[in-house]
Amino acid sequence: MNSRKPHLSFLQILAMNVGFFGIQFSFGLQQSNMSPIYKYLGASDANLPYLWLAGPITGLFVQPLVGAFSDRTISRWGRRRPYFLVGAVICSICLFAMPYSPALWAAAALLWLLDAANNVTMEPYRAFVSDRLDAAQQSLGFLTQSAFTGLSQTLAYLTPSLLVLFGMNAMAANAHGIPDVTVLAFLIGAAVSIGTILWSALSTPELPLEPADLQRMRTMPRSFSATLKEITAAIRDMPPTMRQLSLMMLFQWYAMFCYWQYIPLALSHTLFGTTDPAAPGFGKAVLINGQIGGFYNFVAFASAFALVPLARRIGSRVAHAVCLLAASVGLLALPLIHSYALLFLPMIGIGLAWASMMGNPYAMLASSIPPQRVGVYMGIFNAFIVIPMLVQIFTLPALYDRALAGNPDNVIRLAGVLLLIAALLVLRVRVVTTDVPTAATSAD
Repeated sequence: MNSRKPHLSFLQILAMNVGFFGIQFSFGLQQSNMSPIYKYLGASDANLPYLWLAGPITGLFVQPLVGAFSDRTISRWGRRRPYFLVGAVICSICLFAMPYSPALWAAAALLWLLDAANNVTMEPYRAFVSDRLDAAQQSLGFLTQSAFTGLSQTLAYLTPSLLVLFGMNAMAANAHGIPDVTVLAFLIGAAVSIGTILWSALSTPELPLEPADLQRMRTMPRSFSATLKEITAAIRDMPPTMRQLSLMMLFQWYAMFCYWQYIPLALSHTLFGTTDPAAPGFGKAVLINGQIGGFYNFVAFASAFALVPLARRIGSRVAHAVCLLAASVGLLALPLIHSYALLFLPMIGIGLAWASMMGNPYAMLASSIPPQRVGVYMGIFNAFIVIPMLVQIFTLPALYDRALAGNPDNVIRLAGVLLLIAALLVLRVRVVTTDVPTAATSAD
């Protein structure tokens, strides 16, 4: 396999991952703005998790299917690129329409379409990196994606504040109560999404497949039922490393979903004593969330490449555990902070963990899965992100008033505890390298 994968320069690796900047700009806009948008349109605090259902549901079904389809796609554009090009177009349309949502149901429906498009784009992009880079460069490839995640989400979080800095009125809003700075931020996101994906797709062609691989793919059944059988067989033959990572992912992503959903409310409650979207303090808290969120994403961007030599020296497993521990400490401290300036300290730990989440688990995974099933296994692995989110959506509303006293600060504390557990669990993962395809690879 490595003989077909020429060594790429650092600039070439950057070029192939520019599209990830656009994908993550979209996610950054969602993370920082969807809870406030829902609140502006009349959502209650306890029901916010239900309104975030789109991402987990679409990710659970779309990513494994798209991964399996892309493993067997033959086209003039390659296996992976047709998927992330189509996904980028749909994503841009949804980003353009989102801030004009006239009601809660419209925003929720658009989020379903937006997340479906992001998932169509995301999984083939990760498989593209694994396809294009040899084993020695895969860690750099995935951590480059992590760096672009940090940089793009820094800008996505900060865009509303930057627009205010450039002269826009922070309090001006459209007829549905959504601030004008939010509207313009989403329009910028729509342009960024399609522009960056086109850059990567046109600048970095996929490697031509060997005749034997082409012949194998042409003989593979392409029906929907055959694809489901392939996914089922892949789950049955899942490598041990992947199974061990799945338990860590449960706690890691439950925690992050808690953070994204409730950090605007927690900041509003801690700093201004309210979660009422009509109160001036709520709007200020939304902007502050963008600023500290931009900071932790900048930390992720700055630290992503530093994690490459660290992971090589102490291993991806230990490096990830250290980063998760730093984020756990930060989240546990966050509700105790009532000073704007001090809010940036916990963000250092969260930024380190965010950089690691986007790179190190995928580096551990890539070495353990057979090359013939990269797409389907990347899709299944991303389901390990969305399943914890589904669990969170259906459990947190029941916990919010009873166990967490209806206090968004306690949701942030819960996230800190869960990241601590995830840090301990990742230390139990055994990273095993395999280049041997499973017996079921061609069973269908």
